Amino acid sequence: MTAMRPTGGNVSTNGTRTHVLRYRGPGAPLLLVPGITSPAITWGFVAERLAQVFDTFVVDVRGRGLSSSGPGLDYGLDAMADDLSTLIAALKVENVTVLGHSMGARIAIRAAVRDASSMARLVLVDPPVSGPGRRPYPAKLSWYLDSIRLAVEGMDADAMRAFCPTWSEEQLGLRAEWLHTCFEPAIVAAFEGFHTDDIHKDLRQLALPVALMIAGRGGVIEAADEAEIAALNPAIRTTRVSDAGHMIPWDDFDGFFQALDVLLGTSFGRSAA
Repeated sequence: MTAMRPTGGNVSTNGTRTHVLRYRGPGAPLLLVPGITSPAITWGFVAERLAQVFDTFVVDVRGRGLSSSGPGLDYGLDAMADDLSTLIAALKVENVTVLGHSMGARIAIRAAVRDASSMARLVLVDPPVSGPGRRPYPAKLSWYLDSIRLAVEGMDADAMRAFCPTWSEEQLGLRAEWLHTCFEPAIVAAFEGFHTDDIHKDLRQLALPVALMIAGRGGVIEAADEAEIAALNPAIRTTRVSDAGHMIPWDDFDGFFQALDVLLGTSFGRSAA
């Protein structure tokens, strides 16, 4: 199958430039918000499949990819959530499904608490559940920073394999190519925010439909965390991808889409590429 070529564009949002890739599909809009060190282009292999069902947008979060970066910007959760809300307004999309992975899921949660008027639903993919007084996020900040510093100097797929040993050659090459765009202070601020922002109080306030996808081998959301989330907001629908780590579609591509079928009632599993 020939790879889909996305269209790219820059949108003025919340006083910054936000870069978005669009994978045009036949259905309702879906906006994908990646995690802490994932520029939009690295989610292209997922967005292509999503575009079978959704008109799919993938965003470069500030401090990453081709969006605004550098010193002087606020890289906190509230600022990133405001970026998302103003981006949805700027794109003039209604009833959008917001799919956030990891940090992107936390951004989606905070944005929806503030203004969910244009959102149809949230899909939260393995969001960090660390926070004040809670166990720390299982990944180490040094893992991110070491790889970013090597990417700034210049690295190839073979060098990236030391950090992501199970990824394909294409995935490793793309990460090696784009990781240098992740501004180190933005990554540090987001990682620290995993431990200082209380996302649980936001989960309790969510009033729109919410689906939660958990990595079975990620160590990010444990059984006790899943039970707490269910108690905070019993309306949240949950499923696990048992054979995947935190980067779910990299570990189990088909399992990721089968989980979406469970959560959203789609039929990706019957239309495998």
